[in-house]
Amino acid sequence: MVPLPTSPSSSSASSSSPRQLHSSSSGEWHAVVRRNVKSSLLLLLTQTQTQSTDHGAVDRFVPGEEEGVPAENNEASEQSSDISLPSANTSAVPAPASSRAEQTGYSVGAAAHAEEKCDMSVGKWVREPRGPVYTNLTCPTLPDFKNCHKYGKDPGHLFWRWQPDGCDLPRFEPERFLDVARGKRMAFIGDSLARNQMDSLLCLLSQAEAPTDVYRDAFDKFRTWHFPAHDFTLMAMWTEFYARGEPVLDAGGKPTASFDIHLDRLNANWTSRLPGLDYAVISGGNWFFRVNYLWEDGRRIGCVNCRKPGLADLGIAYAVRRVVRAALEAVARCRDCKDSLVTFVRTYTPDHFEHGSWFSGGYCNRTRPLEEGDLDPRSIGWELRRVQSQEVARVRETSGSTKFELLDVTKAMMLRADGHPGWHYDKRWVRNASDCLHWCLPGPVDTWNDMLLRRLTQISPQPLLR
Repeated sequence: MVPLPTSPSSSSASSSSPRQLHSSSSGEWHAVVRRNVKSSLLLLLTQTQTQSTDHGAVDRFVPGEEEGVPAENNEASEQSSDISLPSANTSAVPAPASSRAEQTGYSVGAAAHAEEKCDMSVGKWVREPRGPVYTNLTCPTLPDFKNCHKYGKDPGHLFWRWQPDGCDLPRFEPERFLDVARGKRMAFIGDSLARNQMDSLLCLLSQAEAPTDVYRDAFDKFRTWHFPAHDFTLMAMWTEFYARGEPVLDAGGKPTASFDIHLDRLNANWTSRLPGLDYAVISGGNWFFRVNYLWEDGRRIGCVNCRKPGLADLGIAYAVRRVVRAALEAVARCRDCKDSLVTFVRTYTPDHFEHGSWFSGGYCNRTRPLEEGDLDPRSIGWELRRVQSQEVARVRETSGSTKFELLDVTKAMMLRADGHPGWHYDKRWVRNASDCLHWCLPGPVDTWNDMLLRRLTQISPQPLLR
């Protein structure tokens, strides 16, 4: 394994100014595709073209799961009875949310950050000569797939930290996190990027205490780790859409890259695990970029990216809003959950492919953060971020609970085109592909847990001094 330097490399410091990112019409926001994979293979991806309703033609290819496990097989092993939801009044034109938050023009994150004096979502990346809290040599749980530095990744991206405007975001302290979380159970609920955050937190916390690997399901989609000295349990729970998603079959009966998403049925593979949790961190969005079909009351009501005559394309943001709303309402109504359960929504993060995609020569070889002027204000990522923020504000208002929080990382991560693996990973996992969606460890993803710790220390009772 490759040790990391203790100071920024001169090459990263002197790299040229970043070029402007592609606009949505030229391919910045690509549609997500994952093909069915045989259980005997680690990962097999093929290309599929899709169209984005409001943002022009795009084509994005993303591994469905970083460990190469078929989601449909996992469904069979983990699925219990789904949760039925009340039917929504759905029309061909997506209806805006009816919460007072939207009617009164809530700014992004306004409700979720009401108790904070500082908005962590607004700021800039500044130099951090100390580098990360851990390295690829000091994290015993680091997945080889994300060990970019072992496979030649330029270390320049390690020497930056997120500086919010008007306040400081403290450097992560593993001991402090474990003290705050003593005796608690936390789960990251979502897709492979939720797993990315859990892997980051494992690396950070392992600098203070070695975790015990307690459980993994047959497809490595549900994981449990335990820190015995602090009685802290950390889990990952896999779900692509929160709602029930069934692969669309081709003429030969084989799963395709598309899904039938049942907006009125939540997957019990994660909702059934909510009781007992003290903290839930939910996230997602990338799976909605593929061609998907939306169902309600047992009938197909529309689609996303399908362009089929007679079938309304309701748009990515509409689908994301519906499932995020359903997920948060399910948490709010959970009778067996702890009254003290705190639920965080981590906002959408984009990929940074340039001049292509996973198998078409796309790359992400920058060595420093982008400038704010490089961001495209028309990108759908801003819209998904707004949807997630509004739904957190809405559930806080409708439930009367302040136990819903927002981890608003979208802007910070839009600027970090330098933090992805690209070609720097073990090719035994995926051949001939560039990964500009997931994040290297260590890397910018660790900032998500900096923000999480800051918020936990604000909302949690202070541990007794010993």
